[in-house]
Amino acid sequence: MKKLAKWTVAALIGALVLGGCTQETQNKLGRAVQNWTGTNGVLDVYEGSKLVMRFIKIDKLTTAKGTDDGAVRQYRYGYGYLDTNFNYKHDKDEPSKKLYFEISNFTPYVFYENPEE
Repeated sequence: MKKLAKWTVAALIGALVLGGCTQETQNKLGRAVQNWTGTNGVLDVYEGSKLVMRFIKIDKLTTAKGTDDGAVRQYRYGYGYLDTNFNYKHDKDEPSKKLYFEISNFTPYVFYENPEE
């Protein structure tokens, strides 16, 4: 019973702390937890309404920042396996290592959790 009470108090304190944070701070905390736990992300890149490229097993997308000024750049980047046949799996005939990619803020894309795993 004491463990349950400790968890309840910890959850209540956590809710109060998060409730007092701005939305941006909450988002940063959420991303920090997600970065720590890992994800199995999929990035679909479109040309018009046509899917032209898919990366799978992405841990995270990172917003680029300037080295000297720390200003946010107009692109995001990450690492993932290229899924050339769009089947959500890393097949033997596809590149064997994770590839670096960048996407502009103007690139039509969707980033989501892999529904197949």
